[in-house]
Amino acid sequence: MFVAGCEVGVQLPEVEREVRWPELLAIAATAEASGFASIWVGDHMLYRGDGRPERGPWDCWTLLAALAASTSRVKLGPLVASTSFHPPGLIARMASTIDEVAGGRFVLGLGSGWNPVEFEAFGIAFENRAARFEEAFTIIRKLLAGERVTFAGAHYRVHDALLLPPPARAVPLMVGTRGRRILNATLPHAAAWNAWYAWYGNTADGFAALSATIEASVRRSACVLVSVDGGAGERTAEGGSCPVELPRLGEHLTALAAAGADEAILVLDPIDERSVARVAEVLAAS
Repeated sequence: MFVAGCEVGVQLPEVEREVRWPELLAIAATAEASGFASIWVGDHMLYRGDGRPERGPWDCWTLLAALAASTSRVKLGPLVASTSFHPPGLIARMASTIDEVAGGRFVLGLGSGWNPVEFEAFGIAFENRAARFEEAFTIIRKLLAGERVTFAGAHYRVHDALLLPPPARAVPLMVGTRGRRILNATLPHAAAWNAWYAWYGNTADGFAALSATIEASVRRSACVLVSVDGGAGERTAEGGSCPVELPRLGEHLTALAAAGADEAILVLDPIDERSVARVAEVLAAS
């Protein structure tokens, strides 16, 4: 699905409510049948301490593998995978395997992680995340490029590592960050950059301003918070950002494309089969 040249995908449920596999599969199938270009899965383990009940989504990588085998057309990837949660060599192996299962439809979105609750709960170091990310990213990108890698850093070490079976292609990398240090480390090697909607205020002008700080020739991807038929309150707008109301979505995506976005990833409220089908119907008529 394209609107004014902007490719349109959708994020699957994360922690809006407890969603079991049959519903996740049904939403993904509806997104594919409705013409969306991509489906995305968040990578988190636990939220707590924000005045709401404890909650967490299913494992990102396991879901992506299942979705790769259950779909045939849509691109898919993590939005975005934390390099802190797994050793970098394992991330490269999982990405290569999922891309193989998907027949070359996988995009590896990467970030450093940000939620201290899940780091502490699962015994993962939270400090020095940027430095850890830089080292992990170097190992991941080289392995996915088919290189034999030896690397000794302050946080990660690999010796004569390689991916076997060899990847069928170089899996495209997308970085999700606005941190300058991580941007500097990744943009020379990434195919795409993604911005969460709260980072730019969920407006086309805000995206244009943020995108102007990205001095690299990369694909530009914007998450967009959308209220479907009045919303359901499943998604609390972050950072004072207002959701885009569904009747205005086509106009908003046209403005976003004019602001430089190559891709829009819709974060729907509510996120269910009906919403996905309804949004597709409205965009097709716009």
